[in-house]
Amino acid sequence: MEIDKAIRESDDQRLKTKYNNAIYVIRRALALYSIEEVAFSFNGGKDSTVLFHLLRAGWFLHKGEQSCSNGTLNNFPIGTIYFESSCAFPEINSFTYDTAKLYGLQLDIIRSDFKSGLEALLKAKPIRAIFLGVRIGDPTAVGQEQFSPSSPGWPAFMRVNPILDWSYRDVWAFILTCKVPYCSLYDQGYTSIGSIYDTVPNALLCVNNSASNKEKFKPAYLLADGRCERAGRAKRLSQPVCDHHPAIANGVENVDSHRSGMFTASIIAVGDEILFGTVEDQLGPLLYKKLHSIGWKVKQTAVVQNDVDSVAEEVDRQKSANDMVFIYGGVGPLHSDVTLAGVAKAFGVRLAPDEEFEEYLRHLIGEHCTGDRNEMALLPEGITELLHHEELPVPLIKCQNVIILAATNVTELDKEWKCLIEKLKFSGLSVMEPYTSKCLSTNLSDVEVAQPLSKLCLEFPDLCIACYRKSRQGPLIIRFEGKDEARIESAIESLGKKFHPGTFSEVA
Repeated sequence: MEIDKAIRESDDQRLKTKYNNAIYVIRRALALYSIEEVAFSFNGGKDSTVLFHLLRAGWFLHKGEQSCSNGTLNNFPIGTIYFESSCAFPEINSFTYDTAKLYGLQLDIIRSDFKSGLEALLKAKPIRAIFLGVRIGDPTAVGQEQFSPSSPGWPAFMRVNPILDWSYRDVWAFILTCKVPYCSLYDQGYTSIGSIYDTVPNALLCVNNSASNKEKFKPAYLLADGRCERAGRAKRLSQPVCDHHPAIANGVENVDSHRSGMFTASIIAVGDEILFGTVEDQLGPLLYKKLHSIGWKVKQTAVVQNDVDSVAEEVDRQKSANDMVFIYGGVGPLHSDVTLAGVAKAFGVRLAPDEEFEEYLRHLIGEHCTGDRNEMALLPEGITELLHHEELPVPLIKCQNVIILAATNVTELDKEWKCLIEKLKFSGLSVMEPYTSKCLSTNLSDVEVAQPLSKLCLEFPDLCIACYRKSRQGPLIIRFEGKDEARIESAIESLGKKFHPGTFSEVA
């Protein structure tokens, strides 16, 4: 079998180890389930392409050369599930169907809602296990093992993940060593392919072409840092809603559609000194203002104690409810610096040494970094992306949609924020219309304005209308906040009509 032969003849010992481990998982699954009870989820991406050829090799080794191969390619017996979406790149669809024709894949095409389609397929066929090309850095990989039952609420089947521990480098080492065909988009600078509405070529592979004034890109396998694999993923407000959403994606991520055009964030401060009132938190309010300046809505700010479980619980709550979570405090070498451990626990991964980050720390703290391993360089495994910037001594840490800030004061936060904004295309942030606000002052009592303000809130649901007094005897301040200044003016005018002229005055 050509795949097994290519690996055996390779000098890449790491690839051989990864290959052997993956083949073991495949053969184990084939021993546990009959051929009618297994299926393979294929999406045309690089990860599922690797898995497909591993399955060919695994089936060959499981059954033996004589009974498996008759000198033709068209003998792949494992049923293949393909989710066909109008949001997919045409090149992905073409590659998938070309592969099916070349290798004789028995495609079960799902064009409906994926969950419903999968339920129907599993009712019609005795499938008990599905091979997936999930890798540890994928959003869907958190909490999974090589054999993991499907999630609650989904049809019951065993998820089999032979390449769960493979890296970006491992995937391309396999493809190039075995010389297997892959989707042409990867030769155009795409490194992680999702929807046509959320995927662009990776800017790290861009090559300036002064002659034609057009951008050109190096192929995906030349990306130096595999942790930047998803740098070509970007949320776009103008994208339509895809017709279906894959539930067991293995390399092609679903479109995250913001129908309301609203991006949300939460802010978490870690520190007993803030929680107990020993130190005044200056970073939270500043971060709130900075997020509003790029049009993001802050849904919640929280302060948690220096405790791994407390951090993990809060991060777990906020990461699924917001587009981005910003967390600061509790980062360093002290016993109370538990933020990274808490984030790792929230995602169900372990802390693991990061050689690149450790080099930054060694350069920064020099002889103060003792021992073979700097514990400060332990980062959440498989979900960490380092956001580099020449003005920062160490990169910012991003774990999926959680950004860990190292700032301890306003000056440092200003610098980190500036660098983060410049890294928008790699950080997942999107700059939108900023919020604007106006304040009115009045000597009316709370009772006098309560009912008119309640009606005003119903009339202008797109605005945030808040009331407060700086002192018990001071004037009532009414604050209007939103993204449309004309709407704010309309609300102010509408409120003024409910009272005598001069009742309200604008506060600078």
